[in-house]
Amino acid sequence: MPNMPPHYTLAEGCPYPRNDTSVQLRNNGGGLVLLQDTQLIETLAHFSRERIPERVVHAKAAGAYGVFECTHDCTDITSASFLSTVGKKTDILLRISTVGPESGSADTIRDVHGWAMKLYTDQGNLDWVFNNTPVFFIRDPIKFPSLNRSHKRNPRTHIHDPDMFWDSHVGSPESIHELIHLFSDRGTPASLRYMNAYSGNTYKFTKEDGSFKYIKVHIKPQLGVKNMTRQESVKIAGEDPDFLIKDLFNAIEKGDYPAWNVYVQVMDPKDAETYKWNIFDMTKVWPHQDYPLRQIGKLILNRNPRNYFTDIEQAAFSPSTMVPGFAPSADPS
Repeated sequence: MPNMPPHYTLAEGCPYPRNDTSVQLRNNGGGLVLLQDTQLIETLAHFSRERIPERVVHAKAAGAYGVFECTHDCTDITSASFLSTVGKKTDILLRISTVGPESGSADTIRDVHGWAMKLYTDQGNLDWVFNNTPVFFIRDPIKFPSLNRSHKRNPRTHIHDPDMFWDSHVGSPESIHELIHLFSDRGTPASLRYMNAYSGNTYKFTKEDGSFKYIKVHIKPQLGVKNMTRQESVKIAGEDPDFLIKDLFNAIEKGDYPAWNVYVQVMDPKDAETYKWNIFDMTKVWPHQDYPLRQIGKLILNRNPRNYFTDIEQAAFSPSTMVPGFAPSADPS
């Protein structure tokens, strides 16, 4: 045993021979542990801190790693490095979630689904914090906390409350567009592999000469969209509450890698000044007949996380994490 090479390390990399005993001063059947036992202190400290508080929203999620590939020349509209060359590949991390329910809830229940993607570009990280619907419930961000509370449990009864849900939306009539999406079959995707994603918000593609274009991002599965009916989603929620997570994990594990095409709608800044409605209003879309989709790339998920908690649950995403060539607009939400 003393001649065996160490198989373990402390937190900073120091090799250690074993991880199943602590250093003690023994006295017959009892003993005292020593503060100098770094391994024991680290092990207990790690255990008491290994769980982080559940996300207020987007708690239940699946995730995987993959690659984004630039498929079309985009240099006329952006100087972003990850879109500078056709064929250029960028590693990504994707987390797809329901929004309102808790981490232990069924993932097939009717809800908007979040699409949080981190692109590890050579100019830094770019976070795309999207949803699976092209619009949102509100246009004024001050309503965001109240909106999300109305989709959660009643603080008095601790049960989901339809009256609380609908009271919120009756007071925000601009949410009708998003509600139509939510209560269609789009609110119950049959698989995360067959689900669209949208930026919703308006962003800018910028160039080094200072010029820019307004854009909205669209992500569409190469195999098309598939949804469940209400009856199917309710049945599966009771039988297999982790159905969508399993579906994505198992597909990747057996080499059936899901893929999406990535598009943008592009608008000239001059059009924004005269368009028939506010282009920065997240409760509205840009009609495709006015601003058709233009493909910029594709993405594929090809690797499952080694440790879900470390790789996916502890991943943090922020819409403000951007790279040169991709910028915010005057969109208030």
